[in-house]
Amino acid sequence: MRFVNKRLLVPAVALALLAGAAIPAGKLWPRDRPASSGPSSSEHVRTQVPPATPAAATPAATPAAMPQATPEAVPAASVTSDVYGQEQADVVVFGSELEGLYLARAAADEGLKVQILDPRSAFGGQLLQGQMLFLDETRDEKGKSLVQGRAKELFDGFKSGKIRKLSEFTAYMNKLAAGIPLESGIHIQAIHTTDTAAARQSITSVDYTTADGQQKHIAATYWVDNTDFAALLSRLKTTRLPGLEKLYGQQHIEYMGAGMMMAFKNVDWAAFNHTFNDLSAGEKKARFGGGYVNDSFAIGLSGMTQAYKPTNERVFLRGLNAVNQKDGQVLINALLVYTVDPSDDKSVAEAVELGQRETPLILEHFRKTLPGWAHAELNGLPAYPYIREYNHYEMDYDLQMSDLLSGKMNWDDVSIAGYPIDLQGTSANKWGIEMGRPDKYGMPLRSFLLKGYDNVIAAGKNVGASAIAFGSARIQPNTSLAAESIGVILGRIHGKQTLRDLQPQDMRALHEYLAAHDHIQLEGIAGANKLVGWSADEIGKLNDGAIIYTTYKHHNPSPPPTPSPSPRPSQQPSASPQAHATPGSKSAAPAAAGKKQTPDKPAKQPDGQTQPTPSAAPAPDAQ
Repeated sequence: MRFVNKRLLVPAVALALLAGAAIPAGKLWPRDRPASSGPSSSEHVRTQVPPATPAAATPAATPAAMPQATPEAVPAASVTSDVYGQEQADVVVFGSELEGLYLARAAADEGLKVQILDPRSAFGGQLLQGQMLFLDETRDEKGKSLVQGRAKELFDGFKSGKIRKLSEFTAYMNKLAAGIPLESGIHIQAIHTTDTAAARQSITSVDYTTADGQQKHIAATYWVDNTDFAALLSRLKTTRLPGLEKLYGQQHIEYMGAGMMMAFKNVDWAAFNHTFNDLSAGEKKARFGGGYVNDSFAIGLSGMTQAYKPTNERVFLRGLNAVNQKDGQVLINALLVYTVDPSDDKSVAEAVELGQRETPLILEHFRKTLPGWAHAELNGLPAYPYIREYNHYEMDYDLQMSDLLSGKMNWDDVSIAGYPIDLQGTSANKWGIEMGRPDKYGMPLRSFLLKGYDNVIAAGKNVGASAIAFGSARIQPNTSLAAESIGVILGRIHGKQTLRDLQPQDMRALHEYLAAHDHIQLEGIAGANKLVGWSADEIGKLNDGAIIYTTYKHHNPSPPPTPSPSPRPSQQPSASPQAHATPGSKSAAPAAAGKKQTPDKPAKQPDGQTQPTPSAAPAPDAQ
């Protein structure tokens, strides 16, 4: 939807000048996009950048393509437009991934003018376009849910069965974005920045083109990257953190495998559930490789999936994460596609083609091996992959393994997170590996503020984290809560302070407001420290991947102390090397690069999925 003042037009000459602002795009795979040149003074300058490259390439047409979700119409009044093509907002959010929509919604509800500019051609990102409708709830080691804020409605609906189908997720997403101006299919043409007194930069405005070629210019106070390919961050003066290629000793950039969701219909789930659970443990192991099935979910069955032989080395069928969508419909997250670059149209199209080609063959395998699946059929093929990972860029603070496993809490936390440190498969290690299981830990505001910039916020999978820590930090409830908290904070400090001005006493007041107004609790929470007695050298190797926590035998002669709750905002973050040492300087491949390494308890299936209790939604590694 576009918002145009029809009474005034920009002269054709101005349009022509703006159209010439773009320079050719550089290829990002396997090397990172070069940073744009910085401004030479504190004056308003134009930073030339390559146009955004949304992965909108369309794969080979298929009559079974899944319907694409579309947002509801929203009014234009939320963003001011002085003249045609000239826009002003308080917050601009690039992308329509779920996590950043929580920020947009919270900021708008606090009275800010918010606009969403989506480089993708369709709304909803991972959830609606990637069809990743198998939600993964975050829990602490005692099984207590860590989901807070607006995301709780979504996860409660998923667990209860009220939100399982695409139409139900679409309705939820539309409600989340209602009333916020949204433009899909935009291309970033130029970014205008200034130098600040603190030797950082600040974005003042952005030039972009709409899907139909209109030139626009928007100014804002804050800018949020909520895309799955760092559409904004990759065009700034940023530092890319080492990725999984460092862990596995590779020379080329490596990301976790993308997922192609598989949707089926005419499945007799009751027969599937009853037949499976009528078997003895030994029979389940022999026929399916173990696993778990209940009324709503099927987890693992990795022996059955291992028996399937893919037709291409770039695809892999791991253990099942299947959800019963009701009415004979089933959605499965299990098909991985390796070496997918979400910033490259061709790479995305190849992934979709590989997934669409393999899914019918997998269906035939399921028909032959799974009870209740004899008459199953395809229920559409997604036209976009589920992107797990892209480049990691340096933030003011980048989460490390030791932060997670020590249960570190921070004075500026915007989320209380938890989840196994789960690295899904790559071309170098197709099964992936689990690096440890935190209890719970804090995610500080600093991990969402781009280093070197005053007003750039990272949302969702753009969180500042090492490639290893990202295995846990990436999970939706963790970064959704952070985004919502940041959106509320932006509204509360508007016109009075900036995010970087905030001091411990300010965060205390903001935490109290979040607790009272939004039912978000960020203080007084203790995370278990699993690194008591570790040396600085051990911590460094842990952060660097040279020590695999799940297999490492650390001798700790003294019992761990009772974990302390999150510090009051008047305290500075602990600098104890015991939990927060600098990562080591040498990289090392995991000690075992075959199937995922797992701790003694709880038992984990080779696909990385803990067996849930009948009353609970699935636990780790649905994602």
